[in-house]
Parts: sequence; structure tokens; C-alpha cells
Amino acid sequence: MQKNYDELKKKFCRIYGGSEEDLRIFSGPGRVNLIGEHIDYCGGFVFPAALSLDSTVIARINNDNTLRVAATDLPDRVEVELDKLESAKSLKWGNYQAGVAFMLQDAGYRLVGVDMLFHDTVPLGSGLSSSAAIELATAVTLVTLSNEVYGITKPIDMVEMAVLGQRTENEFCGVSCGIMDQFASAMGKKDHAILLDCGTLEYKYLPLKLDGYKIVLGNTKKKRALGESKYNERVRECAEGLKILQKYLPNKRNLCDITVSEFEQYKSMIEDEVIKKRVTHVISENDRVLRAAEALKRNDLEELGRLLVEANDSIRDLYEVTGKELDTMTAEAMKVEGVLGARMTGAGFGGCTVNIVPEDKVDLFIQQVGENYKEQTGITPEFYVSEISDGAREIKI
Repeated sequence: MQKNYDELKKKFCRIYGGSEEDLRIFSGPGRVNLIGEHIDYCGGFVFPAALSLDSTVIARINNDNTLRVAATDLPDRVEVELDKLESAKSLKWGNYQAGVAFMLQDAGYRLVGVDMLFHDTVPLGSGLSSSAAIELATAVTLVTLSNEVYGITKPIDMVEMAVLGQRTENEFCGVSCGIMDQFASAMGKKDHAILLDCGTLEYKYLPLKLDGYKIVLGNTKKKRALGESKYNERVRECAEGLKILQKYLPNKRNLCDITVSEFEQYKSMIEDEVIKKRVTHVISENDRVLRAAEALKRNDLEELGRLLVEANDSIRDLYEVTGKELDTMTAEAMKVEGVLGARMTGAGFGGCTVNIVPEDKVDLFIQQVGENYKEQTGITPEFYVSEISDGAREIKI
């Protein structure tokens, strides 16, 4: 659904009552990672950008010390007292919002009760981080409204919001994700990508100028649930590989602290071929991210596209997190004339691809890839030509 703030306010009032006059609007964007997959939890560099696809929140303070959550596309209604937030861990929906509130309180934030209506345009399970969008939208909503009540005027620390969003996912929802998704949703900047060092949280913005090209996202419509996937298994495999290499490189804290040449010297010490494949992907991918950033700086879009293809081959063959649907969509994308690069984005096992497509070929791309993909998989895909957006914030109308 397109965002219609007036209609969303009316829906809020139908659910919670009251008037529209005191309603506030907040947004947490989804993200696309241009390159640097499955290395954020290994302390690597990643290259994400925030999207105009987002989680919009219509919100109002209540006087009941209670978090109330509803969504425009779900029948679920969640109501949990602020001093009993842990009881929401087992919820199928609403656990992210309650988890953020729990982590904010744990970090020392004083919260007030808030009624919230969520309207999500980030497709669930798409690999565009609908969870981080919800987490950051929730965090900015709760902190903004609570700080006003308690007379706190200092700006919100958005890096801290990202860290607390990640803690929500790790500790409250049981998913061993890295910091990238939440950081991109918190710190996004319009028309820029973020070169983020996940080991130190140092970052820089690089203009995302794709003259004559568009970033087209292809949704395979093969959904995957991170907590139930092999994501956590890959995290454990990387930890095992790091443990082996640290015997020979004791000063390395993360896998991505190890250079390609250092890994070449010691990779034979990893006897398990599966672990070796995982580590090879991680260390080479980290190097690719830095080369991609340099390519973008000098506006070498062909090199950027080539690196996307190389990255996709690595995540498919060495990390093994793609599957038939993603493999089919990336293969079909590269058959369209003029496409510079295509690869899966997100955790894998379904979700989306990111494609660099000539502006004048976007319609052809969507038609041709869509038809060929459906013919081979039986699934009707979706495509998005999303703008690169700012991070989580209040929307002022």
C-alpha cells in the first residue's frame, strides 16, 4: 500500500479512539546492502543504503504505562505493560517492538506508554530488513515521545539506537544478526551509501550516483525466517574458523581483521573443507567491499557491477545461502542487455536481489526477468525501484 498519512490517522483512531490532532508520525527505513554479505557479524566492512520502503508509525502517548501495537495489514493487537515487557518474547508479532522497549529501559531510558499503528512497505521476509525498520521506527517513536514528557532535550543518539536494535534481535528475539541492518536504518542518508566498519562502527557516506542506471530490487517471494534458517549455523561456522586461525594470528579479533594474503598463508590449517569455504567467502568479500567503494568513488560503475557478480558467485558457491529462486533471478538478470551486475542481498535462503539496470531498460528488465523467473519457479516475483532515503526519523507534515 502507498502511504496516505490522513488515511493512516483515521485507521489509528478507529483502533484506539480519540482525535487526530495529537497524532505523530515516525519512519524506520528498510535497507539494501550493495555488497558485503554475511560479514557484518565477522567485523567486516559493509556497504548498505536506507530505502524509501519503510515502517511508518502513527503514535500517541497514553496514560496507562502500556505499549499497545497494531498493524494495518495484520489482525494482531498487542498490549503489554512497560514493567512486564519480557512476557512478549514468545509473541509471533509484536516481539520486536516490545523487545526494543525492553532494551531501551535496560539502557536507562525512561519510557511512557504509547499507542502505535504500524504500516509497513518493506516486504516481510524479503531480505530488505523489515525487522530493523520496525526496530528503529519503534525506538525513535518511544524515545522522542518519552523524552518530551520528561523534559529531555538532547538529540537522540542514533548509533546507540542501532546498537539497541541489534541487541533486541540477538537477546530478545534469538537471531544472531550483526549490526548492519539496524545501523543502515538508523543512519541512512538520502542518495548516499554507508561504508561501515562493523568491527569499530566507524563509517563514512559516499554519494550513490548511478548516472543512467537504477537500482532495481527483485523479490523472489521465497520467504525465509532468519531464526529458523541456517543463519545461526553460518555464524557458528565462522566463529569456529576464527578460533582455528587465531592460533596462528592471535592478535586478530574478528575474521575480517585477517587480510587476503594472511589467509592464504594459513588457510591450510583449516582442515574442515566446509569451514574453509565459509572463511574464504568472508575474507574475500571484505576485500571486495573496499574495492567496490573505491570503484564508486571514481564512478567506475562497470567495475562495481563486476564486483557484485563476483560477490554473488562467492555467496552462492562458498557460503551456500542462495537456493534455486535467488540463483534463477540473478542468472536471468544478467541476461538483460546492459545490466552491470546482480546479486542476492540480505541473509539469503530467499528474499531479494539487487540489480544495476540501465534506466531505459528498467521496464524490459522487470518484464523479462519476471516472466522467465515465473516460468522456471512457478512463483510470481515483485520488483521495486526504490529511492535511497534518510534514516529513522519523525515525519513532519
